[in-house]
Amino acid sequence: MGIEPAGLPSIRWDEPPEGPVLVLLDQRRLPAEETELVCTDVPALVDAIRTLAVRGAPLLGIAGAYGVALAAVRGYDVAEATGLLERARPTAVNLGYGVRRAAAAYWAALDKGAGQERAGAAALAEAKALHQEDAEASGRMARHGLALLDELVPGGGHRLLTHCNTGALVSGGEGTAFAVALGAHREGRLRRLWVDETRPLLQGARLTAYEAARNGMPYSLLTDNAAGSLFAAGEVDAVLIGADRIAADGSVANKVGSYPLAVLAKYHHVPFIVVAPTTTVDLLTADGASIIVEQRSGREVTELTVPPRGAGDEEVGGVLVAPVGTQSYNPAFDVTPPELVTAIVTEEGVISPVTGAGLAELCARSSQVTMS
Repeated sequence: MGIEPAGLPSIRWDEPPEGPVLVLLDQRRLPAEETELVCTDVPALVDAIRTLAVRGAPLLGIAGAYGVALAAVRGYDVAEATGLLERARPTAVNLGYGVRRAAAAYWAALDKGAGQERAGAAALAEAKALHQEDAEASGRMARHGLALLDELVPGGGHRLLTHCNTGALVSGGEGTAFAVALGAHREGRLRRLWVDETRPLLQGARLTAYEAARNGMPYSLLTDNAAGSLFAAGEVDAVLIGADRIAADGSVANKVGSYPLAVLAKYHHVPFIVVAPTTTVDLLTADGASIIVEQRSGREVTELTVPPRGAGDEEVGGVLVAPVGTQSYNPAFDVTPPELVTAIVTEEGVISPVTGAGLAELCARSSQVTMS
């Protein structure tokens, strides 16, 4: 039996009798079960962010904004909550953007003489506005991306390779790169979605394959190191990935494994397309070398496992696949230089070729670019 479309949103604000809460679809438990995780305070949300119960650049921005609202509405220290949330994960620029935006609305309300309750309501309204804006941006990115695909890969059906997870699980809408592939599917123009398993935590196998199955898309799962043989066989028409941070020069930080795909795509003359909202652009980070890359636990590499499921359980555990004491290198992201990126697709349009000047010009159309 196929997987039915999920009824649980990735994130939602709820107000039960016992007080406001932030409810997350716990991505650590997918695809085996759809379970909601209820966060009643910011430390619980920070733990959910660090242990990947909630993840993906745009959704982290939304979660961060709701986290500030949660602290404000429940009467906690908003300044402390802001600091905790901003430091939860270092690479995804959207997280800090969402946190600062909701916090600014809160402090602005207080400066205008509003009480704690009204200031909390202002923070919540800003979080909800960001949530809606991201959903709308997702739809616009999908349209821009599909038009670009039709231009770069003429002649009918597309065979698309993607890495990590970029669908509704990371977005207020239907995602970033995945939303483009989904648009192609709905128009009958997707021949095959090639899904990298995405080691070491298998976000492709656990999450992207799950979303593709939910939507009835033609997809195949492959090990990360099998991608080269697909390129060599001429089975890939384009690569579609998301981004966790885009520097001012157009360098793209994304899930580790993205850079090797860019090199393969360049060699085989295959378009390498990045799809991300303008909230992922950080004009204060000059270049790729300036991007802070998160280093995660080596146990994610030395043990065959999935992310932790219990609150507060920051370590992962599973079956050993390397000798005890093995040293590991486990960056969560890598950086692709702009000369390997065919195009960056945002809700404001497409940049191709990718240059710092072109990125700045496009971002000038948006009020959501990280400037501070």
